[in-house]
Order: sequence, then structure tokens, then C-alpha cells
Amino acid sequence: MSNNTVGSSGPAPGKIRGPGRPPKRTCTWCAESKTPLKYVLPTENGKKEFCSETCLSEFRQAYSKGACLHCDNVIRGNAPSSSKNFCSTYCLNKYQKKNEKRTSSPQSGNGANGTENHANNNSTGSFYDIYQAFDWNEYMKDTNSVAASQECFKQAPMPPVNDFKVGMKLEALDPRNLTSTCIATVVGVLGPRLRLRLDGSDNKNDFWRLVDAGDIHPIGHCERNDGMLQPPLGFRMNASSWPMFLLKTLNGAEMAPAKVFQPEPPTPKSNVFVVGQKLEAVDKKNPQLICCATVGAVKNDQIHVTFDGWRGAFDYWCRYDSRDIFPVGWCARAGHPLQPPGQKSATTPSRFKLRPSGMPNPALPEGGSTGAGNSNTSVTPTPVATVCLRIRSSCTGGSSSLPTSVLGTGPSGAAEALVKELLSVHPDPQRLTRAILTASSSYSNITNVQVSSGNKNYSVKVPTELTLDELKNWLKAVTSGVGSCIGMIEIDTGEAAGRPCTLCGESTSNNNVTSGVKRPNNEESPANSVNGSGECSSGKLARVSPERPE
Repeated sequence: MSNNTVGSSGPAPGKIRGPGRPPKRTCTWCAESKTPLKYVLPTENGKKEFCSETCLSEFRQAYSKGACLHCDNVIRGNAPSSSKNFCSTYCLNKYQKKNEKRTSSPQSGNGANGTENHANNNSTGSFYDIYQAFDWNEYMKDTNSVAASQECFKQAPMPPVNDFKVGMKLEALDPRNLTSTCIATVVGVLGPRLRLRLDGSDNKNDFWRLVDAGDIHPIGHCERNDGMLQPPLGFRMNASSWPMFLLKTLNGAEMAPAKVFQPEPPTPKSNVFVVGQKLEAVDKKNPQLICCATVGAVKNDQIHVTFDGWRGAFDYWCRYDSRDIFPVGWCARAGHPLQPPGQKSATTPSRFKLRPSGMPNPALPEGGSTGAGNSNTSVTPTPVATVCLRIRSSCTGGSSSLPTSVLGTGPSGAAEALVKELLSVHPDPQRLTRAILTASSSYSNITNVQVSSGNKNYSVKVPTELTLDELKNWLKAVTSGVGSCIGMIEIDTGEAAGRPCTLCGESTSNNNVTSGVKRPNNEESPANSVNGSGECSSGKLARVSPERPE
């Protein structure tokens, strides 16, 4: 958010000002005091100011790995070895003294213990174990709000895969002059988004696009459509030098291949947004940020986007089919950071915040126990039955070492069985665990699954209490997260056997997917097992159907 509406940040740690002199505003990351602090990052404990996008990005990456429990600063390499939750011994001692005072109060019963448990939970985990995702479920429950449905947005149901690399060149419309097609360079990648810079322009006019945007194309698209590449608005050189500049720019450059461009999603037929619905939206003043937002008003083809916790300085109107608005949970599925709501007053300090996925889940409300015989339990859309997952090993990203089917008790059991099987054969387990974590981060109920792969043990978070529709979405998120075809794994509804993939044109038949691999042909496959014959055991399996038609 813009620094025009926020107060100044404190001095950098270790800097001491003379008596009577006010503290100088410094960049939170590099401590630079001479450069204007134009970039602001809202956090759960306030706002951090930065001198550049680079500093903001570096801080955000470090902050996502963990923040000091006392001062909310990032934890650098010089942190005390006795605790991984503090940036310095000073903060550690201060925090311990504060906790000692709290122990005298009956309401502070497990404060110190809670801190110790938090440290234990995270100290042995990897970076991905403390990946932070905003808890939308808790937030919407406490604010008594609902999310706008997927049908409202011009966004793919599953965020597209981003295979672009920094330095690649492509063609893009000049956002300040939409009649001009220019050469752009990828200068940043964040989830499915690209930060682009028009060649011949400066870094003050960078802009962001999704990988499935309709106004970016491979080099040569303009010429094939009888167009001509133009210099960007504000071209820094003489206009007559543009042809030579273009030639030098493209000579030896890395062109983005056509396969990394994703098809643009369809446009909704009409504006079906309703006032009060929740969504995720780009902050136009700081377009690298996506924040929690609400539909404030609806007028014809326009909606008014208001940012939760901010006083209107960043709100804007946009079309209902804008590519800058997203359904709730999009950031979690895409692996993109989501800014939590700002703090409207001191009476609501940080109730709705980023919750590390390695921390315990919020307790179930009264009557929400999942114990047997409880008449107040949540309604499960489908009965517990054996679920069969079909795997098309010959789809994009597949492997002949994969099984052709996986069985599990219920949707969650199938997800857990699939994770164990995939991790045991996947060539890049770390990438797979990242994809699974990202796919699972939007679910409130998760469990840790321990899997051994090679000589390493992995603790992977898998959602529980899944419905069939949720399982389908989770499968798409996992496969897209590892760069595979999203149709590679699907729920067998009794009609999937041998059916070709609608995206790859591949099949699940044995001749296509098990070439060169000999697997045991078990007549009976128990729940949570793998069937290598390519068929879910007919007669042994209770078939299930999706809750809603595709």
C-alpha cells in the first residue's frame, strides 16, 4: 500500500540517534535513509516501509520463513542458536521477561509453553513446513461473510502453471498505449504472474500480467498478424533509432517459447457479483500485492473493490471480467502471497492474520466434533466409500514408474494414499512436497503424512474431511504445481477406464501407461493401496459419483 497513508517506520536495529533528534525513517530491509520509502508491505503487526521493490521482495521472502516473536523483524543468519524464533539475543531476553510477567496472571496459563511448542513444531521443519497462508475460512466465519463464486471471475478454476523465466522476451501491449505492441522482458516471476518491462522504457513503468493474459504473445505474433512492433510510450531514444534498437534487442535474446503461454480463460456472460462478497484483488497502487477485498458496490458491468481494513485510499472500480480480481483461495492455490486485512483500529489488533500451516488448526466449534454418534457433526456430502484414482502416466509430466490406479477409504484416504505413492517414485520429491503444501494450504483441516523417499523422510500436509469436488480441485492443484497435465489424475466414476485425456489426448489403457513396467496384478486391492493392473478392482470397489456434474 502507498506510504501516503501510513506512519513512519522505526530506525534500523542498532542505530542510535542523538538526544532530542527524531528517529530517521529507514528502509526496513537495507536501512537506507536517503531514498524515499515508496513501498509499503502490510503485515500482521503493522506496516513495513521500503525504498525499492527489490527490498520489499527480499524482505517478504525472508519474512515468510519466520518473524521474530518480539519485534516482528525477519530472522537473519546471526539469530541466537538457542531459539529460532527471535532475531537477536536482545529480543529473546525481552520476550522471556515479558512472559515471566504474564505467568503471574491466571489467563496466561500456557503462554510460555505455547511458545515452546511453536518452536518445536517449526524448528525441525523445512521452509515449506512454515509456509504461511491466510485462513479465509476463519475470517469469513468471524465476519459473517461469503465468497464470490468462481463463475463470477474471468480466471481459470486452477491457477495456470508459470514456466516463464526471468530474462525471457515476449510481445505485450503497452499498458499506457493499448494500440501499440512492444517487446517486453520478464523481470520478475511471482506465482502465475509476470513482472514485465518494455524494452526501451525504464523500471518506473513495469507492469504485471498473468501467464494466461490475452495481451501477451510469443515473439513473432505481431508480424504474423500483419502488425508492426512499436517503441513504448516514453521511448528513451530518438524514434528514428527504433529499428536498430529492436534488432540489437532481439539478437541473441532468449525468446519465451509458445508452450509457456497459457490460453486465456472464458469471460463470464454477465456481472453476477453481489455486494458484500469476498474476493482477492490486486492493489493498483502496489500491483505486486494481492490483498483481501470486498465487493463494495455493483453498477452495470462495474464492481467497486474495497480493501478490508483500509480506509478507502486504495479502493477502485473495475469491470467484472477484470484479470486483477480473483476468487477466495486463489493465492493459496497459486502459491502467491496474500496480504491480510489492514488493522482498522487498535481494538482489533491482528485477529485475522497469516497462520503458519505448521501450527495447530483452530479448534472446532461446539457441536462440530467428528466423533461417532454426534448428531451435530458437519454433514458429509458423500458416505465413506472406497475411492479409486486413475493415473494417466503418459500425460504431460507423467512417468512409466507411476501406478495406474490408487485406492483409498473416502476422498481423504485416497489423497493420502496418492501422496505416499507419488513421493516414493517422483524424481523431485521436494518440488512435489511444495506442490502438495500449496494445494493443501487453503484447507482448514489437515494432517501430517510421513513418507520415506530414498534416504530422506518427508512430512507432508494433506487435507482431511475432503468432499469429492474438493478432492478433484486438490488433484488439479497438485498436478499443476509440478508442471504436469491437470488431467493426469482423476477420480474414477466408472467411466474413466480407457478414456483419453481431453487435454493431452492420452489414455489410461495398459498399453499406453505401463510400457516397460511390470507390476503385480493383485486380484484384491485393499483400501489405501495401489493397484498395478491398471484397473480398480471391479466387484471389490464401491463406485462413487461426483457431487455436482462437471
